[in-house]
Amino acid sequence: MPYDYTTVTAESVRSETDAALGDADALVEGVVAASASPTFEATLGALELAGAAIARGYGRGAFLGQCHPDAAVRDAGIEAEQRLSTWRVALVFRRDVYEAVRAFAETGAAAALAGEEARLLAHWLRDFRRAGHELDDHAREELERHRTRLVELEVAFGRNLNDYTDAIEVTRDELEGLPDDYIDRLSPGSRDGTYRVTLDYPQLNPFLDQAHDRDRRGELFRKHWNRAVTQNRPLLEEALRLRHRIAELLGHPTWAHHAMEVKMARAPERVRAFYEGLLPRLGARVRSELDVLAEQMHARGHDGPVTAWDWRYEHEAKRRTEYGLNQNEIAEYFPLGAVMEGMFELTGDVLGLDYREVPDARAWHPDVRLYEIIDRASGEHLAHFFADWHPREGKFGHAAAFPLEIGHRDAEGARVPPVSAILANFTPPSTDRPALLKHAEVETLFHEFGHILHMSLSRAAHSRFSGGETEWDFVEAPSQIMEHWTWQPAILQRFARHWRTGEPIPTQLVERMRQARWLDAGIHIGVQAFYGQIDLAIHAEPEVGDIDAALRRAYAVTGMPYPEGTFMLSGFGHLLGGYDAGYYGYLWAEVIGDDMFGRFAREGVVSPDIGAEYRREILEPNGTRDADDLVRAFLGREPSQDEFLRLRGMA
Repeated sequence: MPYDYTTVTAESVRSETDAALGDADALVEGVVAASASPTFEATLGALELAGAAIARGYGRGAFLGQCHPDAAVRDAGIEAEQRLSTWRVALVFRRDVYEAVRAFAETGAAAALAGEEARLLAHWLRDFRRAGHELDDHAREELERHRTRLVELEVAFGRNLNDYTDAIEVTRDELEGLPDDYIDRLSPGSRDGTYRVTLDYPQLNPFLDQAHDRDRRGELFRKHWNRAVTQNRPLLEEALRLRHRIAELLGHPTWAHHAMEVKMARAPERVRAFYEGLLPRLGARVRSELDVLAEQMHARGHDGPVTAWDWRYEHEAKRRTEYGLNQNEIAEYFPLGAVMEGMFELTGDVLGLDYREVPDARAWHPDVRLYEIIDRASGEHLAHFFADWHPREGKFGHAAAFPLEIGHRDAEGARVPPVSAILANFTPPSTDRPALLKHAEVETLFHEFGHILHMSLSRAAHSRFSGGETEWDFVEAPSQIMEHWTWQPAILQRFARHWRTGEPIPTQLVERMRQARWLDAGIHIGVQAFYGQIDLAIHAEPEVGDIDAALRRAYAVTGMPYPEGTFMLSGFGHLLGGYDAGYYGYLWAEVIGDDMFGRFAREGVVSPDIGAEYRREILEPNGTRDADDLVRAFLGREPSQDEFLRLRGMA
């Protein structure tokens, strides 16, 4: 069974963190002590076990900073995350550890390594080089100091976002366009007869999609794009300066060159080539889509161009008027429990898995569920995962999958099965109905479950290559591919049933949803490209320039006027959450995910044969081979943008 989270306290978080650090330190000291006669197990094997201990400490302590209902536990978790992250950063700066690994690298045993073990040695030597061990003492000390400070900035930035609260207060008339069940879940405002609409996604997104009041949409959007700006802008600016200096110390022209060395792209030039192949085909599509939305908006008496707080509303209005689609009515066919069952049935059949809910989850909140994943052919227990679906005060505000125990082999060679968790903020149940998911939330559920499968099915022997530990610009592809199954009529009709009547979702409704799927796809892609372009703009240049000017230049790809008076980077948690010089990876991975799904589309959308190959070539190897090699093995060729563009009508 996984860890018993019902016993967690702030003190237990600290003690679990102490224990993890103590275990890891003991293993590392053993590495140093064995340097006179190094072996693989005494050096790299021990370092990997130390990494697994730190990951376990994260799962039992630091992770709870993202989700525990007790603020004191969350605070202890944030503190624990900083301690563990600092340890990870410091490890590769230790000269004695470097020398121990270097001593092993010079042995005949090291020269004879092959496969995952040879890759492991190469990665550790790369880590030590990136930590400055080829620099002089003064430069190396400066590098370590900057790296440690970056960890502090990243933790503070994330904590500011998690703790930040803001809202608008609206009258009942200003909520026109929104369904009653949405309004019923809102808290009262400070004035009689008003309602409080917060920046939490279950409140923010429906308001931007459906509220008729354009001015209030604009007000809420601007608040969203200014989250924690006072606290986080100076942290981001300091982080950018430190990253620039770190890259300079290591001989890289920019931070992006340094960061992408360990990614699938390898260098920003390949990313620019990716955008150059995509964006020229986007411009005309974006302009034509915005023209249609503007005509629709002007017909209702609104002036000016379509803005960031207009396009989603106009998109939703167009879905209703042209295709007869209402996301609230569609949601009535997607009760959460049925969607889970359908997802389990699909992935079970395609990938050869069975699932079992564990009756007593022993989780951090009574609403959290625990599931076991079992190999269908052998009956082998593969993994556990927790599911925490609905928003709470202080909880992580997006949707994401977290590793709580990394799958690996222990010191005796026995497999330690992985444990992971999904945190999401889906529309919660009400007193008279179950949790009903918008179709976009169904996509999100399948997407995040793709991460769970990637973590759970990994067969890597070492923690370095397990979990989601593949290149960060590929790690989203096994999740992007999952989204396509949520649009297949035969699959939806297995589980999409009206929560009151039990009637399956009508075929005609699914067809209209599919026809409207890529409606305004150009704008959607443009917005994603904006995020990737601004990330490149601040990380792929030799100097940190005018960030506000860079925001305006990057935003031009959306075709909409820049939202003046905002600084969205203060709430862009990815930039200090591991996706720096890597946000392009979402669109990059989506292109690869589409290309991989093309095999299912051509050869059998629920084919267990293709599923077995996908599991064998993509999910199970995880980080044990380069992502380029994995994709080539599954596709039989280099990845292409063709399927992505074809699906969206831009081929």
